[in-house]
Amino acid sequence: MREMSFDCVVIGGGAAGMAAALELEARDLSVAIAEREERLGGILTQCIHNGFGLIEFNEELTGPEFAERFEERIGGRRISVFCGCTVLDMVADEGEQVLSCVSAKEGALRLRSRAVILAMGCRERNRGNVRIPGSRPAGVFTAGLAQRLVNVEGYVPGREVVIIGSGDIGLIMARRMSWIGCKVHAVVEILPYPSGLTRNIVQCLHDFDIPLYLSHLTTGIYGRDRVEGIEVAPIENAALMMGKAFKIPCDTVLLSVGLVPENELSREAGVSINPMTNGAWTDSTLMTSLPGIFACGNVLHVHDLVDYVVEEARRAGRCAAAWLEGARPCREARVKAGSNVRYVVPARVDTGRDNKLYLRTMIVKNDAILEVRIDGKVLLSSRKNHVQPSEMLTLTLGKAQLAAAAELPDAAVEISIQ
Repeated sequence: MREMSFDCVVIGGGAAGMAAALELEARDLSVAIAEREERLGGILTQCIHNGFGLIEFNEELTGPEFAERFEERIGGRRISVFCGCTVLDMVADEGEQVLSCVSAKEGALRLRSRAVILAMGCRERNRGNVRIPGSRPAGVFTAGLAQRLVNVEGYVPGREVVIIGSGDIGLIMARRMSWIGCKVHAVVEILPYPSGLTRNIVQCLHDFDIPLYLSHLTTGIYGRDRVEGIEVAPIENAALMMGKAFKIPCDTVLLSVGLVPENELSREAGVSINPMTNGAWTDSTLMTSLPGIFACGNVLHVHDLVDYVVEEARRAGRCAAAWLEGARPCREARVKAGSNVRYVVPARVDTGRDNKLYLRTMIVKNDAILEVRIDGKVLLSSRKNHVQPSEMLTLTLGKAQLAAAAELPDAAVEISIQ
């Protein structure tokens, strides 16, 4: 078995993996990317719609264009890239991580490194995850699979379409299916508010007169060989109103019912997982519970913008490089999700420097107040014009603001939304 050694191995060659690898290489560290697909770019390669890069490049790009910008940078650097390479397991050995990989080109391969950055992205939840009853006909796809079939493979999965769930991929596919001549009859969402970004609701549904049924549950999928329709019932005052159920005829169902960080490899390696995000618990440097293993991007928590993925991945790359050089946090304080906050990442802040935090609210509200407290004392209060669960919030806490936490033993920074 061929064996190679690096300062750091990045698992995943999407936006997060490439951004992290570039940061490491810029600090004269040897780095490799292990990517299971045949080319770099990750999910971006099938996202042919625009809307990417407004923050990163100050211009509007398609997904492949965004990925290509980073591929060009990778090509000019001393970064070893292993595409078509699947990491089977990750085991600690005498202060290093040993990654066992298989590749059609390289065969069996063992990569050794002093640090690892997890950047495997996320996967879609499927029908089994949401347990929709009914028969099991052909014509049921996840929205991401349908996107690949249409945009990459050149197939049309169906003509009469219903989309279950209002996640961003589903909304974008509502528009895409309409563009190729299909009829999208409805988007059905169990929650009382959309799960996707507001701009996608407007551009992908309103602009195409596609109905959005909020507070509606899909109670069945019907059809023998091929989907023939779905049954939908409204939810009123937290009660399912089966007496008001109705059917929507269709031959294709696309599921857009959420994304889950791809953490099977992390779990097997012993990384502690946050049940609220399904990503790793990380400290202020984005290091997981295992020394030398860092996480960033959608494998850590699902982002809504790839620009934030890149931002976080650069931070992971810098922190991994600093860790390899012996740097450690000055003093850390716990971060706690308070009222109306689903989660905050990372789970700790370094009181000796600036810290950027990412969080998601649990409520939809105008004129909301975001509060940061330490030991019950309000440290920061800011007004938000509008908050909703589908749009991630960011917050930066500086060294001066965290001075109180530095002086208190076992201090907790609590973030809430009112």
